[in-house]
Amino acid sequence: MNFIQLCNQIFNESVLDYHKTDHVDAPIINNYEFKSIEYYLYLKNWIDTVQWHLEDIIRNPEIDPVEALALKRRIDKSNQDRTDLVELIDSYLFDQYKDIQVKPNAIINTESPAWAIDRLSILHLKIYHMQQEVDRKDSSAEHFAQCQAKLNILLEQKVDLSTSINQLIEDIANGDKRMKVYKQMKMYNDPALNPVLYGKSN
Repeated sequence: MNFIQLCNQIFNESVLDYHKTDHVDAPIINNYEFKSIEYYLYLKNWIDTVQWHLEDIIRNPEIDPVEALALKRRIDKSNQDRTDLVELIDSYLFDQYKDIQVKPNAIINTESPAWAIDRLSILHLKIYHMQQEVDRKDSSAEHFAQCQAKLNILLEQKVDLSTSINQLIEDIANGDKRMKVYKQMKMYNDPALNPVLYGKSN
């Protein structure tokens, strides 16, 4: 099993595990070895899955404004956790190939492997929920046909994205592409960098 096959397996497992309770406050049960790459991949998708449902909840037009603000804060925290996990995964891959002799003509990809893996994690959620729409018994034939067409595209996209990420990792392993890990340096969560936050303390 290559790394992307492992990602797909764990992402699918996480999505199915979450939907056993289908509740944003359900405790995570991550059975992988603590701080292993498998542990981080499972945690990454779990965070994505919970956030997916938080985003659904906050879009309720009748939501209480106080509850909506609390959810927005929770989503902000989730986004930061998600970014931290992406950087951990990139750091893991960078460490795996740090001793590779990079070829003189090696190029840098437009995105790092872990940010592409982030998209793969979200794609698992799109596929799961589109399959739910396909399986609905109370929808029209038109709705079924539209959702089935979308599901087919998502499944094709999963194959294409998995293949592309795998190729990127092979290119890095062969020295054909140079890998760098850039921290996101998000400013809005940092009290020292967000003017609204540091302005309050002046």
